[in-house]
Amino acid sequence: MSARTEPRWVRNLLITVALGFVGLFLVVPLVAVFWEGFAAGVKVYWDAISDPDALHAIWLTIFAMLISLGINGVAGIAAAWAIARFQFRGRSLLITLIDVPFSISPVVVGLLFVLLFGSSGWFGPWFKAQGIPVLYAVPAIVLATLFITFPFVVRELVPVMQAVGSEEEEAARVLGARGWHILWRITLPNVKWGLLYGLILCSARAIGEFGAVSIVSGHIPGKTATMPLHIELLYNDQSGAYQYNAAFACASVLTLMALVTLIAKAVVEWRVERKQRGDGIHA
Repeated sequence: MSARTEPRWVRNLLITVALGFVGLFLVVPLVAVFWEGFAAGVKVYWDAISDPDALHAIWLTIFAMLISLGINGVAGIAAAWAIARFQFRGRSLLITLIDVPFSISPVVVGLLFVLLFGSSGWFGPWFKAQGIPVLYAVPAIVLATLFITFPFVVRELVPVMQAVGSEEEEAARVLGARGWHILWRITLPNVKWGLLYGLILCSARAIGEFGAVSIVSGHIPGKTATMPLHIELLYNDQSGAYQYNAAFACASVLTLMALVTLIAKAVVEWRVERKQRGDGIHA
């Protein structure tokens, strides 16, 4: 109530500052990306995003994102279930380890994978002997993306599972339901919005990942360059203005992908708030 009693000029000032900050640091850069992308004409824009290297970068970005969603979804559910439902030795350590990707620079993560899977690394010589390329290949990109995006699903599911409680699961077990039935019929329906929210955050992080992927990919156009790396390669190519505008054209595609995840995130938040209001009315 105290905020509503502030003078009108104070409220208008705060709103103006907030809108000005959002416009200057968020809206203007987004508009600039699309402006520069189309600055050389629609044909240059289309040629840039339909280039085989660009199409491969888009495919590789989506592929790494989908693999991350699948593995992190399963692993995140298992980890969140263990943390929220059980007390065990090492639980605090597990929670701490889950937050490690948040505290380590992505560049350091990339160097760790080089140490593990490089030609003189711990596991690199064995994989090389088996004829399985890891470093500077698609597997390294997927591994780096997995590591960076792992915490999101767990961090969204744990508080939701704790809030829902285990009463329904315990009742189902007493009635003879098996573990998989409890998971599919009770646990997942109760936490579906938290799971979806975590997957959306995971996908947004995977799409824009640069540091770790930059170290382990090798920047090979048409082979190991994701969208962020492809944009960097185009921007650093000073052979002509075409590459400059092509970089912004591809950046606009990456921006659209990010905006889609943002819209999906807003929809999920709206559905969750609507459900919570409905539960409050029924209560």
